[in-house]
Amino acid sequence: MEVVQVLHMNGGIGETSYASNSSVQKKVISLTKPITEQAIVDLYHSTSPTSALCIADLGCSSGPNALLVVSELMEIVHKTCKKLAHRPPEFQVHLNDLPGNDFNTIFRFLPSFQEKMRKQLGLDFGPCYVTAVPGSFYGRLFQSKSLHFVHSSYSLMWLSQVPKVLETNKGNIYMGSTSPPSVLKAYYEQFQKDFSLFLKCRSEELVSGGRMVLTILGRKSDDPSSKEGCYIWELLATALNEMVSEGLIEEEMMDSFNIPQYTPSPTEVKREVEKEGSFIVDRLEVSSVEWSACGNNISPSNGFKDDGYNVAKCMRAVAEPLLASHFGEAIIDEVFRRYKEIITDRMAKEKTEFFNVTVSMIRK
Repeated sequence: MEVVQVLHMNGGIGETSYASNSSVQKKVISLTKPITEQAIVDLYHSTSPTSALCIADLGCSSGPNALLVVSELMEIVHKTCKKLAHRPPEFQVHLNDLPGNDFNTIFRFLPSFQEKMRKQLGLDFGPCYVTAVPGSFYGRLFQSKSLHFVHSSYSLMWLSQVPKVLETNKGNIYMGSTSPPSVLKAYYEQFQKDFSLFLKCRSEELVSGGRMVLTILGRKSDDPSSKEGCYIWELLATALNEMVSEGLIEEEMMDSFNIPQYTPSPTEVKREVEKEGSFIVDRLEVSSVEWSACGNNISPSNGFKDDGYNVAKCMRAVAEPLLASHFGEAIIDEVFRRYKEIITDRMAKEKTEFFNVTVSMIRK
């Protein structure tokens, strides 16, 4: 699987699109907003960029969340400038994601976004230049020392490639309680390699004193196979395994499929930042959001609350391109029908949460 080619959220604005099924991601942005706001205020006070402030949002995807953080950052900078009686800077905004991302949907909303910001911030709202930067953030994307602020939410758990596992990860599509130790080791080593490279690239692109705030889908536990980070994928594996047992999916296809993701602990994140050496950790926090935050909690087919339906739709918006690339389009509807039933059962019996690791850093 060439991750760069197939990893993207479902485009458009339809029922199974990421734009229509990203409320968990929006909730997480809201939860971590105080950390992001404090970082941009501290940046402004310490560097006071007078002419232009350059912001990059990495892994922006598409839909309503793509410009949400940018608008919040511009708003807080404006408020800070007003307090200090400074003229607001011009804004240069870079939206980055892999080439398969639906950038077109984002840019259709740009005129209304610009108009909204003018109304919100008044006549002294400076020019805001927005560019798309397609490419992997596990490599250089911007000129040296050109960025003041880097933000990324729910993107860095995705790896640059599926880890090269030495043993078959039988019955699993990710790290799990039955995964061999070598699989867990391969996943962790791939995360270390990728995250270290990410930090190195951003250190070259950020100005001295620049800020970076990253929120990563992760876990609290030190155990990489704990349910905190793996359960949502284990349940999808259950649906796929049912179809294998019924002859609807070939066993060899199941055995050769692994999700290119790693959900790190705060300890692992901090360790890599310190090891790479270009950044000072300013804040490191863990938050959580319940699975029930997915969707609008209303199933359009029957009009009543159905959390399992919404979680399955949320995951379909994320995972469908990966599954379709490996197994083919024909199985998608059936996989997610079963997945919805499994999730509904689990949510009725236990507390289900996503855990988020947020780190705020200062470029040395």
